[in-house]
Amino acid sequence: MYRDIVDFALSTPGWLHGLAEVGTDAGLFLFAALFVLCWWRARNGPARDLAIAIAGPAGVVCAYVFSEVLKTVVREDRPCRGGIATIAACPPPDDWSFPSNHSVIAAGAAGALVLAWRSLAWVVLPLAAVMAFSRVFVGVHYPHDVAGGFLIGVTLAPLCTLLLVGAVTPMVRLARSRLSPR
Repeated sequence: MYRDIVDFALSTPGWLHGLAEVGTDAGLFLFAALFVLCWWRARNGPARDLAIAIAGPAGVVCAYVFSEVLKTVVREDRPCRGGIATIAACPPPDDWSFPSNHSVIAAGAAGALVLAWRSLAWVVLPLAAVMAFSRVFVGVHYPHDVAGGFLIGVTLAPLCTLLLVGAVTPMVRLARSRLSPR
């Protein structure tokens, strides 16, 4: 399947190659902007809503750290090291393939954003899936790398976010009580 996707990708127009390479990273910046927008939207709402908006990025970091640890345990070589022509340059030899960190971060951000603002689901979940697929399209990951990364991100980031909300909500209440005019 990897080979079929990469061969197809190489037959597509050059502009699509550039979009696939830049799009994954640009999508991560879009998710960061959406977290800021979620914070802005929740700033005057219930303390728990603001706590979710604040804890969401920390949940993504939690999923990313888990992914990095898992990479050092699994140590799967990248598929692009096999002499296969790919769109993207192959990462260095000590940058392992499973799971895809881009997929973890994209899916984790989407999952945490859905907790903070449910109506974003129809935008952020498909965007995360396209960003994950782009890693196979450009040739730097196997399909199971991105599927595993997506599953880790969409599960672990919201879970970590919810675990942190219990600690962050009282801090939001305290900050609001100290900052409100008396």
